[in-house]
Amino acid sequence: MPATNTLELLSPARNLDCGIEAVNHGADAVYIGATKFSARRAAGNSVAEIGKLAEYAHRFNARVYVALNTLIKDDELEDARQMAWQLFEAGADALIIQDMGFLELDLPPIALHASTQTDNRNPEKVRFLEAAGFSQIVLARELNLDQIRAIAAQTKSATLEFFIHGALCVSYSGQCYLSHAMTGRSANRGECAQPCRLPYTLSDGAGHIIARDQHLLSPKDNNQSANLHELADAGIRSFKIEGRLKDMGYIKNITAHYRRLMDQMLEDSPHYRRASAGRCTFLFEPQPEKSFNRGHTDYFLHGRQRDIGAFLTPKFAGEEIGTVTRLGTTDFDIESAVALKNGDGLSYFNAAGELNGLRVNRIEGRQIIPAEAAKDLQVGTVLYRNHDQEFSRLLEKKSAERRIAVHLVLSETSEGFCLSATDEEGISASATLTLDKQSAQNPGQVADKLRENLGKLGNTHFVAENIALQLTGDWFIPASVQNALRRQVIEALQSARQNAYQRPARLATEIPALPYPQSELDYSGNVLNQKAREFYTRHGVSKIAAAYECNQENGEVALISAKHCLRYSFNLCPRESKGIIPEPLFLTRGKDQLTLRFDCQRCEMRVEGKLKRSK
Repeated sequence: MPATNTLELLSPARNLDCGIEAVNHGADAVYIGATKFSARRAAGNSVAEIGKLAEYAHRFNARVYVALNTLIKDDELEDARQMAWQLFEAGADALIIQDMGFLELDLPPIALHASTQTDNRNPEKVRFLEAAGFSQIVLARELNLDQIRAIAAQTKSATLEFFIHGALCVSYSGQCYLSHAMTGRSANRGECAQPCRLPYTLSDGAGHIIARDQHLLSPKDNNQSANLHELADAGIRSFKIEGRLKDMGYIKNITAHYRRLMDQMLEDSPHYRRASAGRCTFLFEPQPEKSFNRGHTDYFLHGRQRDIGAFLTPKFAGEEIGTVTRLGTTDFDIESAVALKNGDGLSYFNAAGELNGLRVNRIEGRQIIPAEAAKDLQVGTVLYRNHDQEFSRLLEKKSAERRIAVHLVLSETSEGFCLSATDEEGISASATLTLDKQSAQNPGQVADKLRENLGKLGNTHFVAENIALQLTGDWFIPASVQNALRRQVIEALQSARQNAYQRPARLATEIPALPYPQSELDYSGNVLNQKAREFYTRHGVSKIAAAYECNQENGEVALISAKHCLRYSFNLCPRESKGIIPEPLFLTRGKDQLTLRFDCQRCEMRVEGKLKRSK
């Protein structure tokens, strides 16, 4: 099991502002992308912005991890090396990487995290990455609790990280080539076109239609709210929220939701401890169902489940709120227990199963007057709310405060007074003041007034948990003097915290290093550059194929390797229904056809197809 009982809530940030709000809403760490080499190319940030985020996060002993998790081409290796050094010098705490070529470069002494793109689903792979120097490893989202326990049992020092919320890729991460095959845009290069979210028709070898125009490769969204304690007990120490493309409201709401859950877990299980300092006060009630989701699933954590697909739509339908009871020319009535507001967004499925939406312009009792004509709406149609105007406005304002608890002590010196501050992590600072001691005119009020004034820390990141007065008399200390003393000690404490902050160290590489678990790598080994080839060769791999992005594969190959199985989803699993033969099925969309093959021994599905064009 892990050597530490420290639990980390890890939140995404598309930019500096989102990162700051993630910290404010309780993140122990934030992950963000740089301008290059990020698997979310649309969420890149400058080194300067990442430096500002690190400076802010470190005030709370929170950390900033930077995703450099794309595959790197040979002519990009030097840029990648320079980027790593720039991020280290800016204050980043770790680099999240996929490409093993990084390990052959002259890197700064910064911690390395193995991205989920490195396909970490068994003890042997995770143990190898730990031996290679990765201090934190993101496990595959498809794992169940028993598999996580087995990995934890073989892990010595590395922190195990697991996704607890957000979008799910249908493929094992790093093992999806569908986007590159169909559009030339590689997911492993940060340019995924998400063809998995498109509608397909499923048929068998005889041409019989099993499902028509459904989003068959689109899973629901991950939600492990009910399983945090089980995950921690199984060995997970970093709890990761997906969403580097999500907006500010999503970051605030989802981070606050899991902060509350984790704080309750820490309270219920004192042997676990929090990874950063400060406690959050929220000015709204976190409600994850109000942020973008495709429905919720805990995926395979408790074994295979049938209802994990968002087959009807990859969009956010919202929370069910009622049904249509009357249709007018420009309005309609609804039966609903939910109090709607002007500006709310509603959605509904039409008779063809397509998701439509409208905006509420005005409400009069049960009557809804939409801002635009409602298309294909019928009496009896179920309505959903996918935009709560009132809730969204709460998140547009200041919605959380995070404060570090301090213990203040005012004492006497031979020449005046000393105010000392010790924070919740045991870091201390003090400030002294020369002042002649004079008795106060109203001695009975001195103590209360001193505590009231010294405790005014409202414009700082601190809150006075208690204030002790170690005085021999009721001395008169002017309010201006108290204010100056308070400012000085808080500035000194901030400086002391900054000086005490230590970035996590790189995990030492084990010598001799473990051999790689495989002796041969096909295109799914994702080897795109010579340095990665040298790494695997050094670790005992004798045969190494080029990455799929090199466009050397001919004919049909596995474009997706998935735990999700469409035979199981449509009651065609040979293990459950006698007499069924696991023959291939087919997905079609226009002129495109993909072949589904099934490895029933491993209980996995492969989506196979040909390379259409390269970029």
